[in-house]
Amino acid sequence: MTHAYTEDQLVEQPAIGLFEQLGWQTMSAREETFGPGGTLGREASGEVVLMARLRDSLGRLNPKVPPEAITSAVDDLVRERSAMNPERANREVYQLLKDGILVSLPNLEEGGQKAERLRVVDWANPTNNDFLLVSQFSVTGALYTGRPDLVGFVNGLPLIVVELKKPGVPARAAFDENLTHYKAQIPALFWYNALMIASNGTDSRVGSLTADWERFFEWKRVEREDEPRRVSLEVMIRGTCEKARLLDLVGPH
Repeated sequence: MTHAYTEDQLVEQPAIGLFEQLGWQTMSAREETFGPGGTLGREASGEVVLMARLRDSLGRLNPKVPPEAITSAVDDLVRERSAMNPERANREVYQLLKDGILVSLPNLEEGGQKAERLRVVDWANPTNNDFLLVSQFSVTGALYTGRPDLVGFVNGLPLIVVELKKPGVPARAAFDENLTHYKAQIPALFWYNALMIASNGTDSRVGSLTADWERFFEWKRVEREDEPRRVSLEVMIRGTCEKARLLDLVGPH
């Protein structure tokens, strides 16, 4: 218990506090209950997308679209992709986030149907999106249940996974022992992933789904290039997870 307590108090809690400062809603899933009235609205721990938040966000971003088109877009986003390798699944989902989801709508002027793209994320206006950080989010795969320390959801989609170690344990251990294991055992979580962060509080690295540890990099600046050099979890979170910066980093360019 001492290990968990130390990690929780010294690294995880301050990290959660930083996300709160950046305007994220935060929630613990350590004692999660399931079902429509449950903690996150999940039916079971195999679900990696927060469906109610996704549906609400799509409705808000596409206000003139009928509910059946929203349902069709949700189905497209969360469809089963286990037969694909995770990198290909991730690319496919990213394309939907970037370009929007093609749906068929009634053409009221000319009759018949017309194709339209629904927005999943408002890349230009961060405040139009729903940002939720969940600690101790359990995900059950085929053989194993993983519990990443922090998962950042944008519009119900798990775009960020953060794995933390207590000070003194190398940050690389978060990658070798945890993130690598999660990618193999609970791949569905990573179909939607844009950033992975590994940190022990003083050494923090960020990388993408396909990066090995050598391609995980420090985030040394927040505001200006001439800032004093600091490498810490605070610099990492402020530099990558502030809402506008995150959307700029992972959005279409």
